[in-house]
Amino acid sequence: MARPVKRRPRPKQRQKEAEREKSRLPFTVHNYVIFGIGIVVLLFGYIFLSIGPVDSFWSLTLAPVVLVIGYLVIIPLSFLYHHKSQGRQPEKKDQQQPSESGVPGVR
Repeated sequence: MARPVKRRPRPKQRQKEAEREKSRLPFTVHNYVIFGIGIVVLLFGYIFLSIGPVDSFWSLTLAPVVLVIGYLVIIPLSFLYHHKSQGRQPEKKDQQQPSESGVPGVR
């Protein structure tokens, strides 16, 4: 019986695969988690803004600081964060670690 022949992808198929790879969103789960934390911080900021009288510490000091941290630090961080472990290669365990004396095998 004849062996099945493996077909190479056609150039158009390769091009489509490359376009799909480029069109994927650069966001990962880490980005969405940081964005969610930012939303929670913003909610706390607005809650602090509504607590107490108009001239209280909560409304005049704490709430604006929390809102600025949420809008200017955490939300932009969620867009700019890039998890670096994707391009990292595992270390090889076959290599011997040099000892303190510098001579392999001597401790």
